[in-house]
Amino acid sequence: MPLNFLSLRHFRNHGDSQLHGLARFNILTGDNGAGKTNILEAISLLAPGRGMRRAPLSDMSANAGPGGFAVSADLGDIKIGTGVTADTPERRKVRVNGAAASANSLAEWLSVIWLTPAMDRLFMESAGGRRQFLDRLVLAIDPLHARHASQYELAVRERNRLLSGDIMPDPAWMDAIEARMAEYGALVAASRAAMVAQLNIALEKEAEGAFAKPLLALARGEAQPQEIMQGIWRESRGRDRQAKRTLDGPHRDDLIVTMRQKNQAAALCSTGEQKAMLIAIILAHSDLVASLKGNAPVLLLDEVAAHLDPVRRGTLYERLGERPGQVWMTGTDSHLFSSIEAPRHFTICDGTVQSYD
Repeated sequence: MPLNFLSLRHFRNHGDSQLHGLARFNILTGDNGAGKTNILEAISLLAPGRGMRRAPLSDMSANAGPGGFAVSADLGDIKIGTGVTADTPERRKVRVNGAAASANSLAEWLSVIWLTPAMDRLFMESAGGRRQFLDRLVLAIDPLHARHASQYELAVRERNRLLSGDIMPDPAWMDAIEARMAEYGALVAASRAAMVAQLNIALEKEAEGAFAKPLLALARGEAQPQEIMQGIWRESRGRDRQAKRTLDGPHRDDLIVTMRQKNQAAALCSTGEQKAMLIAIILAHSDLVASLKGNAPVLLLDEVAAHLDPVRRGTLYERLGERPGQVWMTGTDSHLFSSIEAPRHFTICDGTVQSYD
């Protein structure tokens, strides 16, 4: 559902910012450091997860404020909000229509997908970053995925702690821990594999054009059943004890991306081709969320126009115009968005918001 109204109180460098009359396309322009990305981050907190920067909640409170922060929005007749108070700066609170709710319940009302400049090196950096990216895509469809991944990681850490001890751990204890790993690990692996398969179908339907067409795969291949995972860990205890860590499992997954046109690994493609593939994945995921949930997600595109040549920029705006869902874009130059029809345009300066529509 689109946002009709957005409010930020004591969030980052915004003391009290309100954005009224929001449209399908909302453009935020201003100098670097003005607070444009902070607005996108605030929107990202209105969905399950840790937000687009994954920052500690205490870091989000304005230094000059009373402590704590609040972000709220109207989605038609639904009012949602989140924030922290000064006495519990790391405990996030959520409200829907004034009633206390869980963060996962926000997925019922709003899906948010984002693309930031920090993601431009996704294909060049560690497998951990790509796992995090893939998990965020899954989370937009399955809010329980975060809990499954968290429980799996807790079990892996417990197994690693026992393996790194001075004495051989009790086999029955190891069996119990590995059973818990397998229970949640199978769910995590299956969700990731399903997402990759669904994205490949969506990407295959895209017409050839200015954007490269990526092909996705998981480095570990097909998701393994719970019993197979548990057996692998049981057989590898000796090896893992020598390494003092668990060497196999969903925590070692990697998202492999190949440019279809060249049959070339994304890491070997040009910067422009990598950016185009990343945008293609985000747009395909947006379509997938809209079809599965019946509600188009809100797209947050931070400084995306400045990193595209005019042809790809025009293609991006055309594709966004063909899709449902609200779009937020930031940039330092308003002329980059001149070809977008009827946007709502805000200027941001030192944490204050003005509209010049």
